[in-house]
Amino acid sequence: MSEPPLRLTLDSSALVANWRWLRAEGGQADCGAAVKADGYGLGAAAVVERFAAAGCRDFFVATWDEAEALKDLPAGAALSVLHGVRSADMPRALASKARPVLNSPAQVARWKAAGGGACDVMVDTGMNRLGLTIEEARSGLLEGLRIETLMSHLACAEEADHGLNMQQLYAFRLAKGFVKAKRYSLANSAGICLGPRYAFDLTRPGLALYGGVPTPAAEGHIRPVVRLEAQLIQRRMVRAGQTVGYGATFTAPAEMQVGILNIGYADGYLRAFAGKGHALVDGVRCPLIGRVSMDLVAVDLGQTHAGEGDWLEIGYDLAQAAAVTGLSQYELLTGLGGRYQRRWT
Repeated sequence: MSEPPLRLTLDSSALVANWRWLRAEGGQADCGAAVKADGYGLGAAAVVERFAAAGCRDFFVATWDEAEALKDLPAGAALSVLHGVRSADMPRALASKARPVLNSPAQVARWKAAGGGACDVMVDTGMNRLGLTIEEARSGLLEGLRIETLMSHLACAEEADHGLNMQQLYAFRLAKGFVKAKRYSLANSAGICLGPRYAFDLTRPGLALYGGVPTPAAEGHIRPVVRLEAQLIQRRMVRAGQTVGYGATFTAPAEMQVGILNIGYADGYLRAFAGKGHALVDGVRCPLIGRVSMDLVAVDLGQTHAGEGDWLEIGYDLAQAAAVTGLSQYELLTGLGGRYQRRWT
């Protein structure tokens, strides 16, 4: 079987270095890892293996399908399912070593009625997404549960001065005072950067593990993990006045050499990169021209000598790409599809 014409080169040392930096920033707190969305698109099993070897013992996924895909966890590792338990999930949840994160009175009642074991609980402190209200959490609803981790989630941690951060911190401290759990957890990647008072007993980084820079405080500390490359299918000469791609949105100002690369929006390289993205040939930037198609893009090869079959790196620095496209770093990572060969170094 031939190799696909797309590849992601993934840096194991950078991945682990990012986790270690985040762990250190969390002070005395344990540092877990969010590995939902197939390890943010990198491959959940592969990233769990590397984090576990570095000492990580707490992992978080979104759904029970994701939990089942990680059934062979390293010894001593724990897995939590953030979206809790629907009725349809109960048989798998009760048979699983993973813990549900109970998010609503209905989920709490469901877990109690089934005689479920250890669980985690989410309390909402101001995001208004998932979680029990403070009133529900202090009502006696949680009595009888064996709660491993009480957690909440910050809404605006990327903005260090946002007033909601402090409001959520105070609300979580309040919840901690009346909900008995083995551990308490509030901070995500950006929350870790807010300082140790947000760390509690366990932090739950995601984006920054994989090379995303959640706040200016992380700049210079978080290393890129993903290197994106596409193969050149064809090199062609385009005459002055000719157009390139759908909609004829680019007109050649002079005779130019154009490269057609095997990547497009079906691969997560979205149309927002049109006129803004670039490829690299031996460090030389080759700007994207025309629209991004489903499977193809065109770049101006300039004076480079790239030819058919050559591999070109796609400019994909997460923070920079987010700034020029308006896409979030999360979208840029998790949108990378299944057509890439993923190679770990």
